[in-house]
Amino acid sequence: MYSTPRAATVVSKGEGVCWQLDRDTFNHIVKGAASKKRERYASFLEKVPLLSGMDNYERTQLADALRTEEFAADATIVTQGEPGSKFYIVEEGAAIATKSGVEVMKYGIGDYFGELALIRNQPRAATVTAQTPVKLLTLDSCSFKRMLDVSAMMQRAQDRYA
Repeated sequence: MYSTPRAATVVSKGEGVCWQLDRDTFNHIVKGAASKKRERYASFLEKVPLLSGMDNYERTQLADALRTEEFAADATIVTQGEPGSKFYIVEEGAAIATKSGVEVMKYGIGDYFGELALIRNQPRAATVTAQTPVKLLTLDSCSFKRMLDVSAMMQRAQDRYA
């Protein structure tokens, strides 16, 4: 698939059926899936207020860097006091933030959290727990700082939490 010699030999231990996929078909499937994911995420990101200043190219680049994480209801997503390594955007479901056990914020579709720990390089300010099953788009710290205008975001974050 990648124009390199095979890394291993595979031998069947018994009867079976072996499916074969040629390189062109494989690449077509992979590129098609990546393109659909990119379009879906870019469209979703247009509706996230924090990212409203981005142009289509920037949103597409961001969409390519996003990963998906899912949490069951009542699962802890981030814990107050721990170091931050990811930025989160709620794609589906709901979550709540608590500080010392007191609810301070609710998150729904299109809401985001985790930016303060990354911008300020400080521990998490609150614990965030899934209120329902939740699907989150995540961006690692390195990609977050590289792709997003942190200075403008810092001002919006201060306004949001003031």
